[in-house]
Amino acid sequence: MQIEVKGRNVHVNDELRELVERKFRKVAAQVSDLARMEVELREERNPAIADSQVAAVTLYLKGVTLHAEGASRELHHSIKLCSIELARQVKRDRDKKRRRREARSPGAQPAL
Repeated sequence: MQIEVKGRNVHVNDELRELVERKFRKVAAQVSDLARMEVELREERNPAIADSQVAAVTLYLKGVTLHAEGASRELHHSIKLCSIELARQVKRDRDKKRRRREARSPGAQPAL
């Protein structure tokens, strides 16, 4: 899986890139090698916004695009929130595809 990390009002260093790769390993194991992920890290400069550190992730898969966003006071925690949300979405998408494939199979039992 290709991971592209962008920063808006945030300097993206090697430490942040490694953190993103480590947090999204679980997602990478569940998707194809052809999948592409864009991670945007940004800081909201409005002082009225308490959760100013935002991480937004878009995952492009074959036939579907998944998006997750997390905001907190620390960038590391925002990335963690995104990884949890995206892992849930990927699992749900895989289960949905599996159920459809099983329903199409010729020996499928009718659901009661």
